[in-house]
Amino acid sequence: MAAVSNDFDALESKVSYNDMLEMIDGHAKGEIAHLYLADGSAPITGRSFGANTSAKGEVVFNTGMVGYPEALTDPSYRGQILVLTFPLIGNYGVPDEGIKDAYGLPEYFESNQIHIAGLVVSSYSWEHSHWAAHKSLAKWLKDNNIPGIYGVDTRALTMKIRSIGALLGNLVVVSLCVNAVVLLNID
Repeated sequence: MAAVSNDFDALESKVSYNDMLEMIDGHAKGEIAHLYLADGSAPITGRSFGANTSAKGEVVFNTGMVGYPEALTDPSYRGQILVLTFPLIGNYGVPDEGIKDAYGLPEYFESNQIHIAGLVVSSYSWEHSHWAAHKSLAKWLKDNNIPGIYGVDTRALTMKIRSIGALLGNLVVVSLCVNAVVLLNID
């Protein structure tokens, strides 16, 4: 039985998810994006989806296998950068926000707005398919000015958070980089 590595600084494999995408179809969608962590470790690199902006906040994780619309609208994640460990996110899109239940509450969401500051996923599906889908996850994030990053080893990042504890982060889309000093300021 192979030993489990505890080298949390090696969050990215030698061939990243983005590299694999580029090998398959010659390109990867989205701008280069980085997640900087307050522990001073090397930035975690991926590709952006969602709003072309940056976000700062506590980096937290959710290990649920379904329900990203519910997780993103959960008020307990207010102002946090949420890491979803399920390997494929976005494949069923986002339902209509205007549909309410018998009590006037959102039918498919935990509240009437997205509460997270940013989203980190392993693999983002640019194509969605579900009978209730009203729009893509990327469009929903853009509409609400929330950045997202994909191509990240979210399970290794989750193990790091579990090991270290509360960790502040700064999710930055590279096309927005004007001053490197701003990127490193995650207070």
